[in-house]
Order: sequence, then C-alpha cells, then structure tokens
Amino acid sequence: MDERRVIIEMGMGNDLHGMDYTKAATRAIEDALRHSSLPLFGVLDLPHDAMRVSVTVGVQKPEALDLDALRAVVPRGRAEVVAVFGGLNVDANGETIVIAQASVEAFLPAQSGWALKG
Repeated sequence: MDERRVIIEMGMGNDLHGMDYTKAATRAIEDALRHSSLPLFGVLDLPHDAMRVSVTVGVQKPEALDLDALRAVVPRGRAEVVAVFGGLNVDANGETIVIAQASVEAFLPAQSGWALKG
C-alpha cells in the first residue's frame, strides 16, 4: 500500500526514581503527541483507523520495554511500536535516571481527490 507521512513529532520522557523504562517511554510518546494535532480528520471523510502510527522509542535497555503498554498510549490509528537502543541513563548520586526519546509518525494511504466537507 502506498502511504504518505502526514506528521512526525519527537518527544522526551524520563523516570527519575524508579528506573522504569516503560514509564519513561510512555512519557516520551505522550510528549510527542502533545505537540501534534491532526485536524484533517475533521475536514476529510477519513476514519481514524485509516491512519498507521509508527512509534520508535529509544532507551538504554530496549528489551525492558512493554511494547503492548506503549501501543495502548496511542489514542488513534493502528499503532506499531519499535524499541531501539538510545536514550540515556544518568547516574544521580547512585540512582539511575532513565531518559527515553520517541518519534511518532502518522501515515495515511495515498489519496486523490480529497475534498473539504461542507
């Protein structure tokens, strides 16, 4: 299927005290989502499930992420989440601060003849 990216946003999240990679990644995804808006669904006759949402999350221990929990953070579309090595662990007086980075991309099938509704 031919798709077009309609949005890409980046976000950062952290867990200061629990060394919880999924919590930090959830916050990174939510941060990216707060920077985006897709008003085209309000003006075009497209269902939200027409959108594929590709999320890439970078943390120091990608295997520690709960990918199902991260998919559930995405409020619309068909979410796909990939974990990669990235982010940052910071030692703060013997405690590890986990910092996650996320990229959220939204794709729609190629369209022709889009028209604004009434």
